[in-house]
Amino acid sequence: MMEPIPTVLVVDDSPTVRKIVQMTLQREHIRVITAGDGLSALTSVADEMPALILLDIQLPRMDGYTICQIVRKNLQFRAIPIIMLSGKDGLFDKMRGRLAGSTEYLTKPFDSVELVQTVKKHLAGWQQRMPAQQYEGMRTRLRRRG
Repeated sequence: MMEPIPTVLVVDDSPTVRKIVQMTLQREHIRVITAGDGLSALTSVADEMPALILLDIQLPRMDGYTICQIVRKNLQFRAIPIIMLSGKDGLFDKMRGRLAGSTEYLTKPFDSVELVQTVKKHLAGWQQRMPAQQYEGMRTRLRRRG
């Protein structure tokens, strides 16, 4: 049986950024799903239970800070690492991200090596953080595919 591979949710309103991050992480054998706004991001979190979320701060309708706070308030999703992405390198933005519950903060543009290192660091032990029923559901989906 194949081992489950981690899923990373990439939330960014730029299709270019989503595509670059997706291609970079897929080369590392990481499954990537994407969302272009806050609402579809929250739907993806509920449907897919990603192992990690890469979250842009500036999004249409609902900013990354708000999405981060919503995810952190939900017991089922609270342990998912959230890496905030921003074009702003200010201390204020980093502090605001921390207060919202982000795990780490990457400033755009970031290079692919930095992105992969940060993602892999926070994916370590992802299966232990996952609720048992979610993990079983993933294994069932894999069996159906394989």
